[in-house]
Amino acid sequence: QVQLVESGGGLVQAGGSLRLSCAASGRTFNSYAMGWFRQAPGKEREFVAAISRSGRSTYYADSVKVRFTISRDNAKNTMYLQMSSLKPEDTAVYYCAIRRGATMPASLHEVDAWGQGTQVTVSS
Repeated sequence: QVQLVESGGGLVQAGGSLRLSCAASGRTFNSYAMGWFRQAPGKEREFVAAISRSGRSTYYADSVKVRFTISRDNAKNTMYLQMSSLKPEDTAVYYCAIRRGATMPASLHEVDAWGQGTQVTVSS
């Protein structure tokens, strides 16, 4: 079973940047499409971004398009989320997710495994 561990969260001022990482265990990292989701206090978990197994295809929620960049390094079994121009409404716990196969995850029911989450707080 794949284990996912997120890191890189923290407190940042509005307009700042952060890079999240998701390290995965196992030898089959490049057999999974992957994604990032987030959950703000009192809200449902929502899709942020997804990336194909090769990393050549990506998909973003409209709210983060242009500001966030998802990427992966299959040699390091790691996925990243570069976040720029952060806004207070980006404050949430960010979760790494995998989906077995080629289709990128874009909703909660398409996820096969989750990380434990990392907190991102953007102050105004």
